[in-house]
Amino acid sequence: MSLDAEMRDALKTFTIESLELLQDMEEGLLGLEDDQEPAERINAIFRAAHTIKGSSGLFGLDHIVAFTHVVESVLDTLRDGKLAVSSDLVAALLPCCDHITSLIRGVADGQTEEDPALTAAGRLLHEGLQPFLNGEPQKTASSALAETQDKVEATGGGVIEAGNWHLFLQFGENSLRDGMDPLSFIRYLTKLGEIVHLTTFSGSMPDADSMDPESSYLGFEIILKSDAAKEAIENVFDFVRDTSHIHILPLENRIPYYVELIESLTEDNAQLGEMLLKSGVITPRELEEGLKTQQTQTDASPPAARIGEILIDQKVVQQPLVNAALEKQQQLKDNKARENQSIRVDAERLDKLIDLIGELVISTAAVSLRAKQIGDVALQETNAAVISLVEDVRDSALQLRMVPIGTTFSRFQRVVRDVSKELGKDIKLVITGAETEVDKSVVEKIGDPLMHLVRNAMDHGIERAEVRAERGKPAQGTLRLNAYHSSGNIVIEVSDDGGGLDRDKILAKAVERELVQPGASLSDQEIYALIFEPGFSTAEQVSSLSGRGVGMDVVKRNISELRGVIHVDSQPGLGTTLRIHLPLTLAIIDGFLVGVGESSYVIPLDRVVECVELPVDDDRDYMELRGEVLPFIRLRQLFRKTGPVSRRQNVIVVEHLDLKAGLVVDKLLGELQTVIKPLGKLFGHVQGVGGSTILGSGEVALIIDVPTMLRQQEQGLVTG
Repeated sequence: MSLDAEMRDALKTFTIESLELLQDMEEGLLGLEDDQEPAERINAIFRAAHTIKGSSGLFGLDHIVAFTHVVESVLDTLRDGKLAVSSDLVAALLPCCDHITSLIRGVADGQTEEDPALTAAGRLLHEGLQPFLNGEPQKTASSALAETQDKVEATGGGVIEAGNWHLFLQFGENSLRDGMDPLSFIRYLTKLGEIVHLTTFSGSMPDADSMDPESSYLGFEIILKSDAAKEAIENVFDFVRDTSHIHILPLENRIPYYVELIESLTEDNAQLGEMLLKSGVITPRELEEGLKTQQTQTDASPPAARIGEILIDQKVVQQPLVNAALEKQQQLKDNKARENQSIRVDAERLDKLIDLIGELVISTAAVSLRAKQIGDVALQETNAAVISLVEDVRDSALQLRMVPIGTTFSRFQRVVRDVSKELGKDIKLVITGAETEVDKSVVEKIGDPLMHLVRNAMDHGIERAEVRAERGKPAQGTLRLNAYHSSGNIVIEVSDDGGGLDRDKILAKAVERELVQPGASLSDQEIYALIFEPGFSTAEQVSSLSGRGVGMDVVKRNISELRGVIHVDSQPGLGTTLRIHLPLTLAIIDGFLVGVGESSYVIPLDRVVECVELPVDDDRDYMELRGEVLPFIRLRQLFRKTGPVSRRQNVIVVEHLDLKAGLVVDKLLGELQTVIKPLGKLFGHVQGVGGSTILGSGEVALIIDVPTMLRQQEQGLVTG
């Protein structure tokens, strides 16, 4: 593989993972206000932004780095407790999440350079974040430590220049007697860098009458500007370490730098002490002493304090750095766990696997036929076991395509939030059954129909706050998304606690549009089903969301194309529930096997109403079934099958929407579950056939496309 090809693959992985992180980031932001303990959620949001920024930097995507850095800064301020969670903050961050998504999608489309239009939009978003970057600063580490000491006396004044190391030195009282001049050590520090500030404190100095001129009483607080590592600075004080208190810490304004170093570590099994050591915020000696203290505590009274707590107590590292190391440690563990639990597989590879298993079924069926021909019983038994295993492998392969529907549900959190503000309504979304699994192809195609149902329920279903108050309802409306398995199908419910459907208004509109005859007696279900008629709407005003009668018929058509059905339940004043029944997978079908001549056909079981016997010597193209005229479609004539006609023919009554007909067949062969195989481009023009399948015998059977066949029959294009 060439370098360019490797880079393209790496960029593809980057965009996929970044979009997943952005989805997690958006979900985290949407749930932030309702979280009673938001610390972990905030950390997760910050990690997502930081990971995207870091990965973008690896690919030289500086425009993404620049925009994300500001977002990360706001999240870091929030994480440090300098900024409170608020609806305004969430409202400012969500569009930033959308903007990063646009930038990432641009990379996926080959746009790796900065887009002036997007940059201008990003600049406006940055301006919206500026108020959140002006929070009150927290107390510095040096101030906190100084408060534990006695009064500090400064030897200098003026503006303090920037440094990167903060030293606290309290030399032993006998240092001078031992020939160790404290000032000589301080002067030696200038060989490693520049002392930009020095403060003395005299907390241990006695009264003048008790003072010993050979004793060392002063302590020193030093800000050092140096490129030297902490270990090199620590080595300066080797000769006085045993009798003195030496603390070397990164200056507070350098803490974010070391936090980034810690977060960039990639060791899968790194211990907390090792992570702090590798980032340079502690030295090997400090770690060793901390571990010794921990071991001593363990021997004395287990369990001992954690190493991070010990290092903080020994004043060799600050709390934010230990927190960063703990978060990184947990992140590495979580990543490792996810890697062990799942692997990303291209859906096309799974489809290829299922196709190969189908070919394997054909081969095993051929072996089975050959075993019967030669009368080898042992071979037949062995092959039967192989066929059983192949079927198990096929079922397992189909399970690999199953994904939780919660991925689709979660995207509506943002929709409900935005549309609620647009409509001026207070609506909350409640999601249940998010773990319910369904085929990936179904998930991809159900998103748009659900989107329309959700928006329609918010616009027409849930009333405004003042109307709800008059009806004794809570001011906040509730929209629910629920999913569960039922009888081999997945059921998706979209329900609201709004005003419900107006039965009389729908019926009057249907009569006005001549969809229903005046005076017709219809059940509630039949009346509610009228809302799916093309162009049907009872809205008095057209809004930006709905009211033109466009969409509900498309929803029903899309669901029908997924071999699904939709039902409506409504109670006036209490709300409406739309219930969608879908097959768990589009790759497998429950069918009814029939024979016509020497060929076999599969009719989708969810289209079959009943089976009846064809009247003897009846050449008519219809029959009377319980007072209803049922037209015939004779599959023998339709597919031009020759040969003797069965003495006893049967009629399979099939139904789609309001269309019903009888399929005349020779034999009923029972129910079966089978994998659907497309016909291919060569047979794309064939009407009335939805695909093919391979039977256990190796025979290829066509799958009847009932909706198409019934529509053609209604239009007179199918002869019986």
